[in-house]
Amino acid sequence: MPAIPYVLAAAVVVLVSTFLRLLYVLPAFNPTKPRPRLRGQPTRLLVVLGSGGHTSEMFSLLRDLDPKSYTHRSYIVSSGDGFSASKAVDFECALEAKRRHEDGTVLVPSTYDISVIPRARGIHQPLWTTPVSSLRCLVACFTFLGAPQHQTERLAPRTPRYKYPDLIIANGPATAVLVIAASLLLRFLNLRGTEGKMRTIYVESWARINSLSLSGRILVTCGMVNRMLVQWEDLSRKGLGDFIGALIQ
Repeated sequence: MPAIPYVLAAAVVVLVSTFLRLLYVLPAFNPTKPRPRLRGQPTRLLVVLGSGGHTSEMFSLLRDLDPKSYTHRSYIVSSGDGFSASKAVDFECALEAKRRHEDGTVLVPSTYDISVIPRARGIHQPLWTTPVSSLRCLVACFTFLGAPQHQTERLAPRTPRYKYPDLIIANGPATAVLVIAASLLLRFLNLRGTEGKMRTIYVESWARINSLSLSGRILVTCGMVNRMLVQWEDLSRKGLGDFIGALIQ
């Protein structure tokens, strides 16, 4: 019996420490500025692609992306979403064309990879099976956040090796919530190399005029993202995000 007070005291310390660590990790409760870096410094951008209109909006947002600022791009697509994967390849081909000299050599060497993860929830999937598929998706996210896939095969010998992404940008799907949740858990565990990494931006869909999507509501309510961007001014007036105008062109 005398040991019970010590057990309870230890449990309280653990709970309080966990709670304080969580507040430190959540961007809404501990806003920080990104670390300054030199232009051209190896930087990894992770783009979470939805499907259909979400993918089109994302690449409209990235249309002016400078490869010198983000020297490696990682794209995450859900299983079965060949449209988003092909759009990522087309986008990278267009970037490479812009970087070529007249003699055909690449002006700014940069790399990319495309990773496929299990869907968090399939179309018409029963709700009672969603926790299982979501857990499978979450586990896969940890692997893809750790390092670009096929890094050894695709990157040149002198190309810097990338690990955790510097910036994660997402829109639309439930998969985005799980990717962001996985990044927060990695930072919560304070794994080596995660400090100052995996800042997050979520872009709400153009179709959301008066209210946020379910994914957007979860991220805002839980304070999980560094910036929430909205495409309609009414949402900004309600304090639900930063208004950036319509992305569709």
